[in-house]
Amino acid sequence: MMIDRLPYLDEHATVVAAEPGAAWCALGESLDGAFAGRGAVGYARLVGCADQAAAGPRPVAAGSVYPGFRVASADPGRELVLVGRHRFSTYALIFRLEAVGPGRTRLRAESRASFPGPLGGLYRWLVIGTGGHVVGMRRLLSAVRRRSARNPSGRRPRREPPQ
Repeated sequence: MMIDRLPYLDEHATVVAAEPGAAWCALGESLDGAFAGRGAVGYARLVGCADQAAAGPRPVAAGSVYPGFRVASADPGRELVLVGRHRFSTYALIFRLEAVGPGRTRLRAESRASFPGPLGGLYRWLVIGTGGHVVGMRRLLSAVRRRSARNPSGRRPRREPPQ
């Protein structure tokens, strides 16, 4: 897929209280959480997504799959590129992380998509025109911000062995 040829839709950004590595971990966990439910899987099936179930390596890496998305490239702490397609659209979601100060990272999410044909136009109106896409992106970025604040080091908590 030629991502740079997909029309630009929008970009959303937030600053998280964590270093880029920790923000990266929070992004992966937030994506896992956002796409873990039956709703995401059902929606992916309904619209005929190429990828309909979560699979592949975790933490997120090239080859990871979420319902509706496949990880095209992953540069931990810097950039994550998700791509997907279904009956009504071909799309990409590009996350970029950059340090903006000690313990602070800017996370940007750029959306690109094409919506071919009359049904694609209707789908675009349903997803983009109604504001649903904006709501979804804001929720996802908020989830990353919350997870980053809870674990700014990005390290997994050590579990004590049972006694």
